[in-house]
Amino acid sequence: MTTLNHTGFSHTVFSLLGIPGLEDQHMWISIPFFTSYVIALLGNSLLIFIILTNSSLHEPMYLFLCMLAGADIVLSTCTVPQALAIFWFHAGEISLNCCITQLFFLHSTFIFESGILLVMAFDRYIAICHPLRYTTILTHALIGKIGVIIFLRSYGTISPMIFLLKRLTFCQNNIVPHTFCEHIGLAKYACNDIRVNIWYGFFILMLTVVLDVLLIFVSYALILHVVFHIPSQDALHKALNTCGSHICVIILFYGPGMFTTLTQRFGRHIPPHIHILLANACILAPPMLNPIIYGIKTKQIRKLVVHELFTKQK
Repeated sequence: MTTLNHTGFSHTVFSLLGIPGLEDQHMWISIPFFTSYVIALLGNSLLIFIILTNSSLHEPMYLFLCMLAGADIVLSTCTVPQALAIFWFHAGEISLNCCITQLFFLHSTFIFESGILLVMAFDRYIAICHPLRYTTILTHALIGKIGVIIFLRSYGTISPMIFLLKRLTFCQNNIVPHTFCEHIGLAKYACNDIRVNIWYGFFILMLTVVLDVLLIFVSYALILHVVFHIPSQDALHKALNTCGSHICVIILFYGPGMFTTLTQRFGRHIPPHIHILLANACILAPPMLNPIIYGIKTKQIRKLVVHELFTKQK
């Protein structure tokens, strides 16, 4: 894209349309948005509370899960309240600074979650392949350092996007057919050359999310190699069961994003509102379903949830 001549005028306010083509259905569409957001807030908050208040859960796997739950709350809060404001009150107006702030937290939290899923795969690898060294390797001090590194990686890699967007002049259309702001979706309204934005976004995607997926794949390949050489069937089932919840969450987190990318690349005849609904599904589904998956699949968490919700009330 070549740089265009313009008068220096730049939009500082944008209008988010929500889901174009389905404006008359916005009130109905808001129901699953609101429901999933409430479930995400309650489920992840309960998960964090149970893990932090029960010393028996102060193990690496549960501490990483606590970080994931916190990230899920941030991820859904970045987008869903804005979407509900559009659906209920037609309040789609958003300033440039607020738009950049939203996409900053959206992209950085997504990368943070990807990093947490990677270290959870590493945690399962250590637990299954080196069980006798598990507690000596994954100490609380190391877990804290890992959390800080993932935090710095996610927010550090996305921070340059702020400056890459602030340098642009938005003299084209300021009507955004979406429920939230995202990097290239905003940059394409600039009159400047945005090749730097495109290549930086691609570089960060490869360096973080794609690399995380490859390392997770390697971790589980090593885990499966060890698991299928276990002679005891009970031990085999136990080892596979410990990985079941994490594998479900991985598929839930990366699956919709990959499907959305493929539909954007090859589904040129798919209506725009389908793309937007799929993009929102990537944000809505993981925070809502992650605590449910771990609540059902993890025996310790399931017992404590039942105790907190039902036993104490008697």
